[in-house]
This record gives sequence, structure tokens and C-alpha cells, in this order.
Amino acid sequence: MLVTSSTEGILTPTAVALGKFDGVHIGHQRVIQPILPSAQDQERRGNGENLAEKSTLPTGNLTPLESQKKRIHSTVVTFDPHPHEFFTGQPRTLLTPLDEKVEQLRSLGVEQLVLLPFDKELSALSPQDFVAKILVQQLQCQQISVGEDFCFGKKRTGTAKDLQTLAAKFNIPVTIVPIQTDIDELSTKSSDINTTLTENNRISTSLIRQSLEAGDIEKANRLLGRPYTLTGVVIPGQKLGRTIGFPTANLQLPKDKFLPHQGVYAVRVVIHSQNPEVSANENLGVMNIGNRPTVNGTHFAVEVHLFDWPDDLYSKELVVQLVKFLRPEQKFPSLEALKTQIQLDCTVAREILASY
Repeated sequence: MLVTSSTEGILTPTAVALGKFDGVHIGHQRVIQPILPSAQDQERRGNGENLAEKSTLPTGNLTPLESQKKRIHSTVVTFDPHPHEFFTGQPRTLLTPLDEKVEQLRSLGVEQLVLLPFDKELSALSPQDFVAKILVQQLQCQQISVGEDFCFGKKRTGTAKDLQTLAAKFNIPVTIVPIQTDIDELSTKSSDINTTLTENNRISTSLIRQSLEAGDIEKANRLLGRPYTLTGVVIPGQKLGRTIGFPTANLQLPKDKFLPHQGVYAVRVVIHSQNPEVSANENLGVMNIGNRPTVNGTHFAVEVHLFDWPDDLYSKELVVQLVKFLRPEQKFPSLEALKTQIQLDCTVAREILASY
């Protein structure tokens, strides 16, 4: 997948999904779906176009490169830095830092990701100029998909409906995807299908962050449509876990990764090998996020204990899937008391993970 911070050299023409897409959650996936190649093919079939004819005619007269340019390329367009970070001047942690976002978009079938530099010049564009200069001139956009609550242009004055009107002047269709709701949350509160949409049941990045902060991993995973993950490289730690029989892998995470509530979690862990011929290895375990108060820890750490501990994990990349929050971090009166609690944590985690 092509990833670029410039519109120069991208594959054109494009079908564009617009948004911030931090998390690439279920709502984001619905916005992206209309611009994927499979969805474009279905739309052409619905319009009665002969796909076989369209796919074979150009190649007889054009070079492969020229033929490729005739295709409409599925493109996610987002902003870097995050607009909130630009306007506040404060760094913002993300559910999906760039590497994770790229991986999620690639798995959906997106061909390219364009990270528009969100600066003073871009933020000052009127909605009209954003459409004409960015979408039409630079991206050569043929189709657009946005969420119902999408806003753009100077001071966020442009709405999804405005985008639809402005794009129509260039004969560009705009799909406006309705806000997605957490059906499970609604069903537990009311059997009335007309229950008012609130911030507690609309699928959003903010709600996922709140759920993770509260330790409600099941809800966060439900809204994401997959387990929330922490991906990092194993680095040397203080090796205190080994002294009580529970060796841990100390993870170095991206600085902009959003971390959930401090405490202990039941997790699944995928170990990536540096050898591409060796398949990834999955293990079960427990993870602690915090300062390790029992051993007077002063540094924040993310540590994972695997039930089936490999000989050496240093420098290996671990993808830790959060399954359930077990308990908050706490200070125990002794190492023996801590050891007893970790044994209990492992027993509970094994039972939970066996049911997933």
C-alpha cells in the first residue's frame, strides 16, 4: 500500500474516503467500504456496465502503466498531525499510530493512504477551495465517502451535505454514511428501536478511548470490531519477575500510542519472527501496565508474562491483544503476596482466554 504525505506521485484518479480514522473502528470501516475495489465493481454492475469489456479494451491500445491510470484507486485521505494536536499545540496519543493504521487499512484492501499535512495553509482553506484544490485538482477524485458528522474547511464550516453539494458541481458523487451505533449498548438500555442516539452509544474514537480508560475492554473491542492491541519491541528490563517465577517481557511502545487503564489484563500475544519464512507464534498470558508499586518502581512499564515462555524474546516484536481487564494495579505488602496474586491472575486469565 502506498503511504505518502504528498499528493504528488499518487495513483490517480481516486475514490476517496475522508476523515481522521484514528482507530479504524467499525464506523470508519463503513465509511471506507464504498471506495474499495469490490464496492466499486458492485456499483458498476448495478449501473449495467460490462466489467469484462471495460477491463480488456484498454489493454489492447494502452501500455500497462497507462491502463493502470484508468483504474480508480481506493484512497484514504486523512491529516497529519491530528487537527486537535495542531490547534491545541499538545501532543495527542492515538488508538492507531501510523504503522497500525497502515496495517488495518491494508487489511481492508485500501490501495493508498494520503496524509495531508495539517498546517496553517490547509486549515485556512474554505470548503469550496478544499474541494476544488485538494479533491479535484490534486487527487483527481471521482468518488467520495464521508461519515454523516464529517466537517471540513476553515473553522469546520463545511458539513457532509455541503461536500455533497460542492462536489456535485464537478460531477463527483458523495456517499454520506450514517453514524454507526453500538447495538449491544442500545439493547441493554431499551427495547425501543427509537432510543435517542447519545455519545454513549454512537461508535466513535472518543467512546473507545473512554472505554479503554475505564478498563471496559469488551466494549472497546466491540466498537473496534477487533481486539485493541499494543505492539512493541521487547527491551531489557529489571528482570524482577524472574526472581518470583514470573518472567516478563518489557515492551517499548510507540510514544504516541494510547494506553488503557493501568492494571492487569488477560491477553493473547502474537510473536513476530524476523525470519519471514517462520510463521507468527501466538501465546496466552497476562499483562501489567503501570509503575510496579510493590517493588517501588519509579518508571512506567508495560510488561507481559506468557504462560508458555519462549527462551529469548529480546528484540522481537510482540502484538498484544487485550481480552479482559482483570484488576487495577496495587501495592502488596511483600513479594510473596505479589507472587500469590500473580498466580491467581494467571489462573483467572487462563479460564477467560479458554472461553474466547
